[in-house]
Amino acid sequence: MKKWKTLKPLYKAIVFIILSAFFFALMNMFVHMSGELPSVQKSFFRNLIAFIVAAAAIIKNKVPLKLKKDAVLPLILRSAAGTLGILCNFYALDRLALADASILNKMSPFFVIVFSIVILKEKITVPQLLIVLGALVGALFVVKPSFSNTSVSAAFIALFGGISAGFAYTMVRLLGTRGVKGVLIVAFFSGFSCLVTLPYLIFRYAPMTLSQFIILICAGLAAAGGQFTITAAYTNAPARDVSVYDYTQIIFAAALGFIAFGQIPDLLSWIGYTIIVSMAVLMFLYNKKRAVSE
Repeated sequence: MKKWKTLKPLYKAIVFIILSAFFFALMNMFVHMSGELPSVQKSFFRNLIAFIVAAAAIIKNKVPLKLKKDAVLPLILRSAAGTLGILCNFYALDRLALADASILNKMSPFFVIVFSIVILKEKITVPQLLIVLGALVGALFVVKPSFSNTSVSAAFIALFGGISAGFAYTMVRLLGTRGVKGVLIVAFFSGFSCLVTLPYLIFRYAPMTLSQFIILICAGLAAAGGQFTITAAYTNAPARDVSVYDYTQIIFAAALGFIAFGQIPDLLSWIGYTIIVSMAVLMFLYNKKRAVSE
């Protein structure tokens, strides 16, 4: 514990974002296991559990709810964009091939860097940009997208979901620089999402079996873990330094897919895993070298 407290924020952020990748892969597994339920209903339960966990943490740690004026708008924008990203992603998962929806959603780390440059004025070097692009190439090898039999509108919505998620995580980084606690960001976002999806749930609720309910509860718990850890990641370090590690979610997803559904990755997938891990190692070594030179 003492070593963790003295660890540099960048290294903490790397640990947090890898943990978030695992939690979100776990969440996707549970969402897939829940069967044919409306995407909005799945989204509501995903965020309801995260809100309860975050609210309990706020009460336990007596986190003050008062916000600075310059944090209100970014918090609302983070919540709105995050909700839109979730709805778009779940919509796409119901209508596109899993590989197609996944690659479009995994565009979010790239857009985090783009928005960070535009909004936060964070600088990115050419090697860092090339490494992120390299990770994206690895992701392409893994998911092998093919849009030959998919709806153009659904594909566009999936891409827009990735863009929305990228913008949301950029707002998380901005809120972190303004001193907003991660648990407060998670609670506000989760509560906002629940309120937005509640009307649909009231009027279009689909009956669930006990097993489906339990699985969605598990999905919500995994989502809460993902929200807490990814919020901690982007509040500890700039997006350019950590977003590439988000691609480890693909590796976790492959492992969980094999364990839960017996899915075995092919040769192209293994090539993608190798590229992604290599890019993560290169980013770590490059940032370490820069830190020493500065």
